[in-house]
Amino acid sequence: MSKGYFGKFGGRYVPETLVEPLNELEREFFRTLKDKRFKGELAHYFASFVGRPTGLYLAKGLSERFGGHTIYLKREDMCHTGSHKLNNAIGQVLLARRLGKTRIIAETGAGQHGVATATAAALFGLKCEVYMGTEDIRRQALNVFRMELLGTKVIPVSSGSRTLKDAINDAMRDWVTNVRDTFYVIGSVVGPYPYPLMVKEFQSVIGRETKRQILALEGRLPDYLLACVGGGSNSIGFFAPFYGDRRVKFIGLEAAGAASLAKGSIGVFHGMKTYVLQDSDGQINETHSISAGLDYPGAGPEHSMYKDTKRAEYYPITDAEALKGFKTLSECEGIIPALESAHAFAYLPQLVKRLSRRSVIAICLSGRGDKDVDTAVHKKLRDLR
Repeated sequence: MSKGYFGKFGGRYVPETLVEPLNELEREFFRTLKDKRFKGELAHYFASFVGRPTGLYLAKGLSERFGGHTIYLKREDMCHTGSHKLNNAIGQVLLARRLGKTRIIAETGAGQHGVATATAAALFGLKCEVYMGTEDIRRQALNVFRMELLGTKVIPVSSGSRTLKDAINDAMRDWVTNVRDTFYVIGSVVGPYPYPLMVKEFQSVIGRETKRQILALEGRLPDYLLACVGGGSNSIGFFAPFYGDRRVKFIGLEAAGAASLAKGSIGVFHGMKTYVLQDSDGQINETHSISAGLDYPGAGPEHSMYKDTKRAEYYPITDAEALKGFKTLSECEGIIPALESAHAFAYLPQLVKRLSRRSVIAICLSGRGDKDVDTAVHKKLRDLR
């Protein structure tokens, strides 16, 4: 990676007001990578507060359902707050304290990043405000309540599609206005440099643990890694530690109505150069997904590099397929996944058709599905067969 770029993707396309705050953040981030005290503090909270390491679980029922291939689940749903998002939120809020910031802002779609940021802010006694589209507020009411219970103010965003991209737009406008005392905790591997690199670093604990665990359990690395991709933090955190292991194949699953990697073109969006869903004039297209966390018209720049270099494959999953994945894991393993994660399980029927031998597959179960049960009920999940 050249500075700020993953191949030709990434960069820093921001107003002049944000150049120095981003330079300051970059300097402090690289200091922390060499700081044993910071690393020790982060490791302490990962172990005692987040609940790391999370388990690598052999899903026997799922393995039997799909032809005897060995399927493991990386249990990020077991993290405190219910998803991988707290890994990054703890890391960034620790950085905010080092920089002397007193106010935290964030954006959220499914609400999991908002809850994680609200949790980290409460832990360290910092004021927190989270921007959230009104459409996402409607479908993720439980997480809105959780954020408010944690002392965070949830700010509704009613512009555009009233989803994640619009929440990011308003959060960035806030940051431009209040850079002196405010730290913006971005929730995915998106945005201007150094955010994609920084979020990747905090989330790579997922893949590093998985590598150690699979070697202990199987004596070898997996053949396939599967993960859902919106902005792409759980998947980059899962994939990146295996990047140099070329025999390990990466498959990212997007929402069909927001599949920027499968269907998009290169553009500049939210401060980065990446694949994005846009029209011929470069205007951002509206998106749709049953899962609020994947309802985003772009992807992280490292994912765009993986796509162009063919290091990873990306496939769209429809809402109906995601609901089937949601139901399949629940029935086979007694684990209700987040609808975001369900996109990865929905791809298993297609994947096993491609396998000529018994393979080892690891899937990042990025979050639990408590927040999505109401959505599934309204979509008549009980009628799926």
